[in-house]
Amino acid sequence: MSGDQLEKVEVFSSNIIKEKIEKLKELFPEVLTEGRVDFDKLRFILGDMVDDRPERYSFTWAGKREAIRLLQTPSRATLKPDRAESVDFDNTQNTFIEGDNLEVLKLLYRSYSGQIKMIYIDPPYNTGNDFVYADNYADPLDTYLKFTGQKDGNGNLLTSNPETSGRYHSTWFSMIYPRLFFSRQLLSDDGLIFVSINDTELHNLRLVMNEIFGEENFVGQLVWQSKKGGGGDVATIVEDHEYVVIYAKQKSPEVVGREEIESDPLVEEDDKGPYRRGRELNKWGVGSSRADRPTMFFPIPGPNGEDVYPIRNDGTEGRWRWGKKRMYEIVARGDALFVPRPDGTYIVYEKIRATDPRYKAYRTYLTDVGTVADGTSTLKELFDGKTPFSFPKPVSLIKHLLRIGAVEEDDLVMDFFAGSCTTAQAVLELNHEDGGHRRFIMVQLPEPTPEGSVARQAGFETVAEIGKERIRRVIANLQKENRGRLNFNNNREDLGFKVFKLAESNFRQWEPLPPDTGPEEYVRQMRLFVDPLLEGWKPEDVIYEVALKEGYSLTSSIERVEGVVGAVVWRVSDADKDQAFYICLDTPLTLGALQGLNLRNDDLLICRSAALDDTTAANLALQCRLKTI
Repeated sequence: MSGDQLEKVEVFSSNIIKEKIEKLKELFPEVLTEGRVDFDKLRFILGDMVDDRPERYSFTWAGKREAIRLLQTPSRATLKPDRAESVDFDNTQNTFIEGDNLEVLKLLYRSYSGQIKMIYIDPPYNTGNDFVYADNYADPLDTYLKFTGQKDGNGNLLTSNPETSGRYHSTWFSMIYPRLFFSRQLLSDDGLIFVSINDTELHNLRLVMNEIFGEENFVGQLVWQSKKGGGGDVATIVEDHEYVVIYAKQKSPEVVGREEIESDPLVEEDDKGPYRRGRELNKWGVGSSRADRPTMFFPIPGPNGEDVYPIRNDGTEGRWRWGKKRMYEIVARGDALFVPRPDGTYIVYEKIRATDPRYKAYRTYLTDVGTVADGTSTLKELFDGKTPFSFPKPVSLIKHLLRIGAVEEDDLVMDFFAGSCTTAQAVLELNHEDGGHRRFIMVQLPEPTPEGSVARQAGFETVAEIGKERIRRVIANLQKENRGRLNFNNNREDLGFKVFKLAESNFRQWEPLPPDTGPEEYVRQMRLFVDPLLEGWKPEDVIYEVALKEGYSLTSSIERVEGVVGAVVWRVSDADKDQAFYICLDTPLTLGALQGLNLRNDDLLICRSAALDDTTAANLALQCRLKTI
């Protein structure tokens, strides 16, 4: 078996167009001819469902075609780990990514599609003074690398968007549209997205989100009192509020958290004392099947010692609401109520022994969740009296939103306009308060801080540096609190975060040559591709790039395999997806060196194509699933 016949590791992020065509092929295989869509056939099949009238409702803007083309262009970048800037890198499930958020979202798509429970973003409001992302449609990565000094040349990633611009609103549309598109792909079926905005682009934001999420998935529009007092110098009307617009991936009553109100009485009793029936421990509603979270399907001891699994009311396999440790603790305490069904399975409820409150729906008018001034005060306190970031959102506001959108103890929360990382602080502090294990992914562009600003004087060259330092200081404060706090439940608090940085791929990219290129230059380029890894590559960087492009999360476990003699082999495992692979970057590579792995047919092994001769490749391909770099 020659190297060019082997399955290759992906070099680019997912191809959205290709995926959509595959889905179309599943539904209407007859409309594809030689890999291309026959729109006449598609119209014929859909019949009256196609609206081709010249006058009909539609939403467009100058530049929409280019914005869609940009989101369809796969990324050739990678995310490189930075241990020096991280805290507790090997144990944490929290992530901070420094880079252009659109490129980052493309890279995360394969690994995190359908995995994010809540997204909160505070994008540029397009006031004419803030910044928008001037995306380079031809080569967004090249622009970013120049902007950050990773390549020679000047990158102009950020530009002001003055109201005198002929495409003032269109420019903002083109910036926000592809980013919101990927947001929807990343959300879980029961996920929610929260977007802060003011009056300038509120109506336009609703139009964009209606198109991407569907107006039927609009959940609510919160009015937040962002400031109190002041405004005496305003010529017209004082604007003392902003908005938070909420959409669901798939709207249902179960996707939104509820507010606590007065408690219910304890009306039942057992050997331990009075209790009332709580909510089902079998998760219900959207995202409740075993396939949604395979690791949350496991047995617990039943009332007669039998294994009880989370079975849904329709008889299919479901998932527990809580993880294995917490479920076992509830059963061991005698706080699980097993209600038998006729078929011998159980509905399991939690016995509530405290006078816990009831719950009611949250309201749209927010007057008591802090103001911008409160956000500034928090930042000042963290940064020794300095304010390195303007107009930060208050932590109390984001905590309020987390209680609506991230109610499960292990929910994954993302903010890809992270700024000073108020969202990260809110997640860490809320976990500290309620014992949850919510995880976060923060994404922030290394936008330069203004010359002479408080941030620059304090040593922060970019906004990303402010965000990372804020997380470190919040972690230090929580660790200080924990030193004088007894941990009765032996509950390990995740007080760490991994740092990754958007960078050029470790894989060689074929550079198009001009038409008049001589054969010698083609030969030179071909010789470079004997080993597709760039000069100076580092094993950990390559492993993370391979993992990401194979659909593994950035918090996957990477461990060196013991008992392998003659080669360095790593095992990468993603517990959330219950998947793993082996990777060896040594060259050359022999069958004898891999003997200790005891490879099976369903094992995935990834190695460098330059490390294998034809005989070794053919034998490995018979033993396991083999992919090469």
